[in-house]
Amino acid sequence: MPTTEHDVAVPSGRRLAHPSVEEIRLETVLHALADPVRLTIVRELADGHADMACIAFDLPVSKSTTTHHFKVLREAGVIRQHYEGTSRMSRLREDDLEARFPGLLAAVLEAARGSVVPSA
Repeated sequence: MPTTEHDVAVPSGRRLAHPSVEEIRLETVLHALADPVRLTIVRELADGHADMACIAFDLPVSKSTTTHHFKVLREAGVIRQHYEGTSRMSRLREDDLEARFPGLLAAVLEAARGSVVPSA
């Protein structure tokens, strides 16, 4: 379970729990990255789109399903989210993942770029 010391506080009082680097587990990250929709999100963030609003992603799923995919990525430690006004912004935790599992994210992204991710 994510620790509260790594939660992101926002002016409205809403908090989003994030695991610390030490709490990020390999099997949880691999599970999060195994889904084609979540992999699409990670690829877009990795391609230089830091701090993207969830609504900025053109995903082939409903809004509630999109919310679920972002939650899985956040709880796995793959992304960090915070609020800017009413928008939930997402950023890839590249440095944290590299510190915990050197080369993993780069290898997954390289493999994903070499294959076509099917639409859901």
